[in-house]
Amino acid sequence: MDLATVDKLLTTTHSVRKRLDLTRPVEPEIIERCIEIATHAPSGSNQQGWHFFVLTDAAKRAQVAEYYRTSWTAYNARRFSAAAASNDSYVQQTLRVRDSACIEGRPSDPSPAAQAGFYGSILPAAWSFMLALRARGLGAAWTTLHLPYERQVAELLGIPDNITQAALMPVAYFTGTDFKAAERLPARERTHWNRWGARR
Repeated sequence: MDLATVDKLLTTTHSVRKRLDLTRPVEPEIIERCIEIATHAPSGSNQQGWHFFVLTDAAKRAQVAEYYRTSWTAYNARRFSAAAASNDSYVQQTLRVRDSACIEGRPSDPSPAAQAGFYGSILPAAWSFMLALRARGLGAAWTTLHLPYERQVAELLGIPDNITQAALMPVAYFTGTDFKAAERLPARERTHWNRWGARR
């Protein structure tokens, strides 16, 4: 295994928002292959309850986009101003090709153990999906802002009541190849050995 290539893939794969080429079509076969790869991820008790919903219908995408826009505007209004939120170019970039990562069941138990086990059974598959896309020249952005309207989106798309949407990802080829490792807090400052706060 070429560790340099693996390390580069892992350290330079991020949510791609402003470099998605929304004019270039994505072949369904590539999406299907990346989903196949994603389903090799681990899941709690190996239940494999994941589902991936690929949304290419323009009219339905537009409806989901409006839910997303409403949520985005409210979210940004809390941080900045409503005007800045409504004009953000990122909204425009996330309203088109969509892939939704879903999992069977509803997270009704609020305990940390139940929540960790529930979402821990879909997040690895979704991340594997993003890595598989990146290796093929496509980018994605992990988004959750549509989830305040999860039930409305489920009704629109015919998603059953026992399925939970975990993320909504725009998928497209990206422009440029100069991805670099993002600035991150030093791992050592977030690593504890045998006792909280103890360093090696």
